[in-house]
Amino acid sequence: MLTAVSLAAEGDGRPEPRERGSEQGVAAVGGLRDDSRMSFTRPVRVPSTPTLPQGELVASYATYLEAQRAVDHLSDKQFPVQLVTIVGTDLRMVERVTGRLSYPRVALAGAASGAWFGTFVGLILLWFSSSSGGSNLTLMAAIFIGAAFGMLFSVISFSFTGGKRDFTSASQIVASSYAVLCATTEANKARNLLQDIGGVRSGWMAQAQAQPPVTQQPVTQPPVTQPPADTSRPNDGPPQA
Repeated sequence: MLTAVSLAAEGDGRPEPRERGSEQGVAAVGGLRDDSRMSFTRPVRVPSTPTLPQGELVASYATYLEAQRAVDHLSDKQFPVQLVTIVGTDLRMVERVTGRLSYPRVALAGAASGAWFGTFVGLILLWFSSSSGGSNLTLMAAIFIGAAFGMLFSVISFSFTGGKRDFTSASQIVASSYAVLCATTEANKARNLLQDIGGVRSGWMAQAQAQPPVTQQPVTQPPVTQPPADTSRPNDGPPQA
C-alpha cells in the first residue's frame, strides 16, 4: 500500500527523504572508522637507498652483543625501539682459517654432500614408484651413486686449484665499536634507561677523548732596527786645499 509521501515522491521524480537519525548513525560509523584507522601506528619504513642514520649517540659498546643487549633493555622498558639504530664503525673484513685442506678431507666432504643429494633423489623416486618391492635397494643405490659423484667432482675441483688455497676459512665483517643512535626527541629518555647497563654517551663526539685546548703563544716580532742618522751636512762643500 503506497503512502502519501511515497506517491508525492514518485510523482515529482524526487527520492524519498531519509530519516535524520540514520544519516547521523552513518556519519558516526564513518567517524569511528576514521578514528580506528588513525589509531594504528605505521611501521617504520627502511629506506630503499643506502643513507646515513639520523639521531643522537646515546651509547657505545665494543661488541655487537652488548649493543643488542642495550636495545633489548630498552624494549623491556616499553621504549619505542623503532627510533633506535645500531651503527658499526670502523668495519673490517676478517677471514678466520678453520683448517687445512687435503685430498682425503676433500674426498670425504664431497662424498657426504653427494650422499645427501642421493638420499633426496632416492626419496623422490620412492614417492613416485608404484611397486613396493625393491624400495630399499633403490634408495641405497641413489645414496651410493650420489656419494661417488660427489667425491669425484670434489677431488677434480680441488686438483684444479694447483695447491694455491689448501685451507678452509670463514669470512666475517666485524666493527671495532657499535654505536646506538636514537631520535632526538627520545634521546635523553634512552640515556636515562641505559644508565643501568652502562655505555651511555652524549653526542657524536663523545667517543673521542677530550683533548686540552690548544693555547696559542703570542708571536714575538723582532725589533725594528732603524738606520743610523746621517751626520753630514748638505751645505758643506768639498774641503779646500
